[in-house]
Amino acid sequence: MKMKTRVLSLNLSCERGNALLAFLPLLVLILFVDSLWAQDRSPSLAPAVSSESAETTSPDTQGPRQSTAVSGAADVEAAGESAADAEGQGTQPSGAQAPGEQSESAKPGAQNTPPPQPKRILGVMPNFRAVSAGTIPPPPTPKQAFVIATKNSFDYSSSIFVGITSAFAEWTNAHPQLGEGMAGYGRYYWRGFVDKADGNYWVIFALPTVFHQDERYYALGKGGIWKRGIYAADRILITPDYHGHNSFNASEILGRGIAQGISLAYYPSGTRTAGALASKYGWAIGRDVLTNVFREFWPDIATHVLHRHP
Repeated sequence: MKMKTRVLSLNLSCERGNALLAFLPLLVLILFVDSLWAQDRSPSLAPAVSSESAETTSPDTQGPRQSTAVSGAADVEAAGESAADAEGQGTQPSGAQAPGEQSESAKPGAQNTPPPQPKRILGVMPNFRAVSAGTIPPPPTPKQAFVIATKNSFDYSSSIFVGITSAFAEWTNAHPQLGEGMAGYGRYYWRGFVDKADGNYWVIFALPTVFHQDERYYALGKGGIWKRGIYAADRILITPDYHGHNSFNASEILGRGIAQGISLAYYPSGTRTAGALASKYGWAIGRDVLTNVFREFWPDIATHVLHRHP
């Protein structure tokens, strides 16, 4: 009995360690993107330096020309030419930028515009709930919320995602009563698919319609790396209502809990414990947190790291 207890404790510690390691690649990728932003922002200081240098050199160059205009000891044509030359130089004040230079200075501002949110990430992962930074659409109607929940549940990529998670659950023998092999995999698969669809309809459609909440993700798109990361993570707890005011995200917190409670009806009795239910609920919330963080930074990763359109 003591040996089983020790083995169980070791397994739990390994699972916690694996969960922490899963966050490390995301953290490294975010820091890498932040360093690229710093490099992109640094060249924007060059036009200001060049204009300052132009201002310091222009008085020296105009001095000799003014002295030659005053010393009119030569013939009248030479004086006229020098005066016309001096007048041509004086039409553009020192430090002023030509039209081409103004367009160059406008480029850094254009680069600071947040990239838009795509409908799909990498052309596969659905991103229908994301709203681009700076965009404020009207609140979704119940029909629009239902369509988004349906797309997230029955999109072709959902079968791929459920297939991967079901294979992992079967491989780790998460529910021994479901069996192994292809038969066991099929039992895991349909339960995983029901979990995903049930959660989507509760979180995206049913409860938001009741509470008048907007469950779309509004990207921040600018600011520091930690500010954006914290903003994306706390959208699990905060969401706008139909009037645009921040409110407690009851649709997310209650919706995931209701979905997990319903899952007790079709999972084996051996795993219908309070601890197993709490673990599944925590993973569902954590998955939504990571999804929001990935949504927030994906346009910048695609633009600055992969050098492609999001």
